[in-house]
Parts: sequence; C-alpha cells; structure tokens
Amino acid sequence: MADISAALVKQLRDKTGAGMMDAKKALVETGGDIEAAGDWLREKGILKAAKKADRIAAEGLIGVATSGTSAAVVEVNSETDFVGKNAEFQAAVKAIAGIALKNGGDPTKTLHAPAPDGSGTVGEMLVGLVAKIGENISLRRAASLSVNDGVIASYLHNVASEGLGKIGVLVALESTGDKSRLNDLGRKVAMHVASAKPLAATTAELDQAVVEKERQIQTAIASESGKPANVVEKMVEGRIRKFYQESVLVEQAFVMDPDTTVGKFIEKHAKELGVDVKLKGFVRYEVGEGIEKVVNDFAAEVASMNKPKE
Repeated sequence: MADISAALVKQLRDKTGAGMMDAKKALVETGGDIEAAGDWLREKGILKAAKKADRIAAEGLIGVATSGTSAAVVEVNSETDFVGKNAEFQAAVKAIAGIALKNGGDPTKTLHAPAPDGSGTVGEMLVGLVAKIGENISLRRAASLSVNDGVIASYLHNVASEGLGKIGVLVALESTGDKSRLNDLGRKVAMHVASAKPLAATTAELDQAVVEKERQIQTAIASESGKPANVVEKMVEGRIRKFYQESVLVEQAFVMDPDTTVGKFIEKHAKELGVDVKLKGFVRYEVGEGIEKVVNDFAAEVASMNKPKE
C-alpha cells in the first residue's frame, strides 16, 4: 500500500473539496495517484455530495422504529419537500431508523454501521443517494428511549408512509400495567407533545440555564413597573410558575382535556390501571426545526434577471 501523507490528503481535499476520510480512502484505493483519486471520488458520487454538502437541507422526514421496550427516532434532511415523497428516500429513512435503534440512537455509530443495501456504511449509502437524487441529504440527529418494563409509545404527524412523518414523538412509560392500555395512554401523551412542544418532562429536568435566562428577562420586565423590590420578586416568581406551566410536560394543560395537566392525566390512568406509571422521558423531532431556511422569491428572481442593465 502506498504511503499516503497528510500533505497528499490535503492536496486532494483542496482540489476536490472532499472530506478528509474520503480523500485518504481515494488515495489508498489509487495508490496515491491524485488524478486517479479524483476520478475515484467522482465515480463514487463523493464529489457531487461534497459540492452539495454546504447547501441548506431543512426538509426531509422523521423516521421511527420500535422493538419491544425500545424505540428510536431519526431526522434525515433533504433540500426540498419533494424528496420526502421519493420512494427510495423513504426506504432509506426507514432503514436508518432501524439501524439507529440497534445502535442506541447514536448518530455517529449509525452513520458508520453497515448499510442494508450492501453499499458500505450508512454514510456511504447517503452519499450514493445524494448522487442519485441530486440534493444534499444528511442524517441530522437520532435518539432512542427504552424502559425495563412498560412501553415506548410513538406518534407521527403528517404521515408520509408507515413509520415516517414530519413530526415524530416517542414517550417512555415505565409500568407493569396492561401494555395495550399503557400504549394508548402513551400515544395520547405523545400527541400532546407533538402539539405543545414541551422543553422538558419535569421541572427538575428543565435546563437551568434556560430557567435563569427567563428569570432575568422577567425580572427586567417587572422592574420597569416601578413597584417595590418585594413585589417585583413575587411578580417574577408568578411568571416563572407560568413559564413552567407552558414549558414542562407534566405541568402543561393537557390538549385533550385543558382542565387537567398531563401529570394529573397520567396519575388518573395509573389509578384506573391499579399500578404505578412513571413518565421516563420523551423525544420530539420536527423536520427542519431550528434550521434557518432560505426562502426564494421566484417571481422576484425572474424579474431581477430581466431588469435592464443601467
């Protein structure tokens, strides 16, 4: 095997834009020949993928896979919503969700796991998909939940096909109760999560940095009232309680019965089941959430192209 130096890898990367591992692999496969390595990268679709890698991919699908008392959820992004309707893309997302489940929801392990189609790793499978479909496609994130005894209920919103949608939620309930009834309970809670977007399951699990930031904001607002410090303090505490009611799952008003909280709803069903039911956690993924999307005004673009030059 040829001695592949870091300088040679850098030279190929500078020339092609390929990633370090891809560049090194190409050089190994071609005995250190820069030109042949460039051709190898093109043949494998890696150059095409590298050129598209910096393009914003904020569409795609959420995939969910379950097995016994474990489940995983993944977000696989594309550049356009149209790709989400592509049968090959959908099959890939389903497969990736299943692989993520086997790898404990670890995205790095999932990308390096063998692809189900025999095309190398999952990461290499995605590179091939980029070359075939012509859009930047990537595994953005993955997570999993499991319980010793109980259920992992799931809910998908805007379903594209079985196991795929635009919003995916997992809810973990630890309990020895009837699994069918627990799953029904968990699914209702998952539907609530899809709608209400809680930040954490319980107050204790809420990021304290988020709470402190909210407290600072509310203190600044209350201070402008000109009221005494002790009154301002009470105002802030009241607003923090409201923040908890809006942000913490068990404190939120249940969407199917606003007169009760999600926590009370779970307690009620636990009594009916005659066993303890503990909310172990939840995961909520929404396609493109937090990604700054580029909105193109096609009419304005055409008009600017036809505008006479001054």
